[in-house]
Amino acid sequence: MEGFKVISLGIDTSCDDTSAAVVADGKKILSNVVSSQTFIHKKYGGIVPELASRRHIEMIIPVVTESLTIADLQLKDINFIAVCYGPGLIGSLLVGCAFAKAIGFSNKIPVVPVNHLEGHIFSVFLEHSDLDFPFISLLVSGGHTCLYVVDGFGYYTELGKTRDDAAGEAYDKVAKILGLGYPGGPIIDKLAKDGNPKAFNFPRAYLPESFDFSFSGIKTAVKLAVQRVLPNIQDYSLEDQIIKDFCASFQSAVVDVLVKKVEWAIEKTGLKKIVLSGGVAANSHLRAKMAEMASERGLNLYLPSIPLCTDNAAMIAAAGYHQFLSGNIASLDLNPKAYLPLC
Repeated sequence: MEGFKVISLGIDTSCDDTSAAVVADGKKILSNVVSSQTFIHKKYGGIVPELASRRHIEMIIPVVTESLTIADLQLKDINFIAVCYGPGLIGSLLVGCAFAKAIGFSNKIPVVPVNHLEGHIFSVFLEHSDLDFPFISLLVSGGHTCLYVVDGFGYYTELGKTRDDAAGEAYDKVAKILGLGYPGGPIIDKLAKDGNPKAFNFPRAYLPESFDFSFSGIKTAVKLAVQRVLPNIQDYSLEDQIIKDFCASFQSAVVDVLVKKVEWAIEKTGLKKIVLSGGVAANSHLRAKMAEMASERGLNLYLPSIPLCTDNAAMIAAAGYHQFLSGNIASLDLNPKAYLPLC
């Protein structure tokens, strides 16, 4: 393709979204297609792994085909395929890895394995080409809440991680307690805008002795408060003020902890750049409070746009570009890994 040196096809089937993207030189998005499964899992209040993997099988070919069509390219134009091989749901990951290896082998296209967490971190480079190393990275999603120092591609130091529930997981569980449905993050964020964040004094597990996170306690605190204040939760609706107050109070507690941990990391490292990524990075209150803190301290905050916060294949292609340049090509025995730490 004229003007670009390396064209990549990214594939992500790590959880419940089937995604494919075409990215040029690791930074220019030519297409980014995501097929959501929310309508399938909504009635179960969470992701059903078997149903997720079956849906990936149904959607992987249409999604990849659409991504190539939007980019106005064919497989022969692709220099490499970047595929997420972990962490994630093993059945879902198997679909993406098997498909990537199959089309790679049959079309003589190299396949590059990409860590999902690395993809989230590098999603910011798709929109912020001015960002350079080193920086603090807060990766916060449904399955992960981690704090890193990023010194360069492949050079990561983990400062802290969740000891129990990830922040996004806590959102989903609290939404279930309040009868709000799945996924919990967007609906809690929406209702919290009209709620009182001081209505309930939920605990903040700051864990001052470390940079680790813990959100299981606040989930339990919400559950006990609901049992005490709203014993017949089914009688309440999204329009009731007390539900909005619960959402605002819960969200305020979670965001306070996330922002405080980043503040501590800045104080420890002396770094002046913060990157926020992952599905919970789409949360409006977190984005606002992190921006406020960064402004007060004279820091530079880098936020991906909302579509690049949630799982997508463009971020896999972006990280895969650097893996490709470093010669990290997968063999046909590449296997996905449900557990795959970044460092």
